[in-house]
Order: sequence, then structure tokens, then C-alpha cells
Amino acid sequence: MSSTWLIARRELSATLRSPLGFVVAALVLALDGLLFNLWALTEGDKLSAEVLYQFFFVLSGTTMVASVFISMRLLAEEQQTGTAALLLTSPVRDFQVVMGKFLGGFLFLALLTLVTLYMPLMVWIVGKVSWGHVFAGYLGLLLLGAASMAIGLFGSAVARNQIVAAFVSGALLVALILMWKLGQEADRPLSGIFAYMALHNLHYRSFMSGRIHLRDAVYYLSVCAFFLAAATRMLESRRWR
Repeated sequence: MSSTWLIARRELSATLRSPLGFVVAALVLALDGLLFNLWALTEGDKLSAEVLYQFFFVLSGTTMVASVFISMRLLAEEQQTGTAALLLTSPVRDFQVVMGKFLGGFLFLALLTLVTLYMPLMVWIVGKVSWGHVFAGYLGLLLLGAASMAIGLFGSAVARNQIVAAFVSGALLVALILMWKLGQEADRPLSGIFAYMALHNLHYRSFMSGRIHLRDAVYYLSVCAFFLAAATRMLESRRWR
């Protein structure tokens, strides 16, 4: 566990110091503020719950995009810089490497997400805000971000450079998001299976509305576990080449 946290701290520190980290943070926060102002605040009179619903919908998109750009360097950069061999021959288990990289990226994403807390505070100034709704929304954002980060880490493990890693991760995210559309077009029982597999539609909307369901949390944690295990397998295969 100490090795995992050491890797996580190293990755978080490297991301905070890197130009990519500052660029991603600046662009995401600027986009969050712009979309929040355009979508959540300017479309006529709305109840505070409706504003928060739109707010968490907006942030879900930017959170997934941010996860792609944060995660693309986590393992692919090791391949590009030639440090992958040193990492793979170190006395650290592959799962510890994967978990450390994941935690480092996720902690940066979580900090970036929690900085946006001032936006619900703006709603609170002019209206009534349910802090339970805010808690549920941010919990959903963090779970969605964790799942997206795990998918991105898998893409970074598959690819040998960061650009390809971003494309692989983006393609996987889009495919999982569009599962809800397949669920609408398919017949039973496939419609229910596709709808359940969708990354955003079914499982995230309850958090947007301020509701927490155990099935949704389990789904996101299962996505994390699956893609982290797949990334570990990719590292293991490289170790034995």
C-alpha cells in the first residue's frame, strides 16, 4: 500500500507541476463557468433544483473530457519517455502501479471538480439550495469521474503514445455513453442490458436529481474495477515480452 500511495503522490505532484495540468484545469473551469452561465442561469425563471440539475449535467461532460486528457499520460508517457522498462523491472506489483497511477489522476480530477463548489453557492445566494442535492450531485460526479479515469488509464496502458491513448479512451467513453441509444433500438432482453451498461444516462441521472441509489454506485465501482484489472493485465503482458 505504501508503494501505491508513493506512486499516487508522484503522479499528483507531476500533474500539478506540468503545463498539461494547468491547461486542462484552466480550460475545464472556464468551460464549466461558461456553460453554467449559459445553460443553468439564463433560460428563464427556474427553481434551484432545476438549476442544480442542469449544473451537474454540464459538469458531467467536462469531467469525462478532463479524465481523458489527465489519464492519457499516466502510462503512455512512460512508453514515450522510455521509463516503462525501469517501472516494470522495479520491485512493485503491476496492480500497485495501476492503482497508484489511477489514484494520482483521480485526486487531481477530484480537486478540479470540487473547485466548482462556488457555483452551487451562487445559486444558494439567490435561492434555496438543498445541500443533500449538492452532495448527491458531487458524489455522482466523482463516481463518473473515477469510472472515466479507469477507462482512460486502460487506454493509456494499451497505447504507446499519449495521442493514441486519448483517442482510445475517448472512443471507449463514447461507446459506453451511446449504449443508452442501443437500448432504445434493441428488443428485450438486450434493451435492458444495453441501458444498464450505459455510462451516463440511467445511472447518472439519479445523482443529477439529488438521489443516491446503491445500484448506480455499484455500477460505477464495477466499471472502475473492470478497467483497472484490464490495465493491470496489459502491464503484465508487457512485463513478460
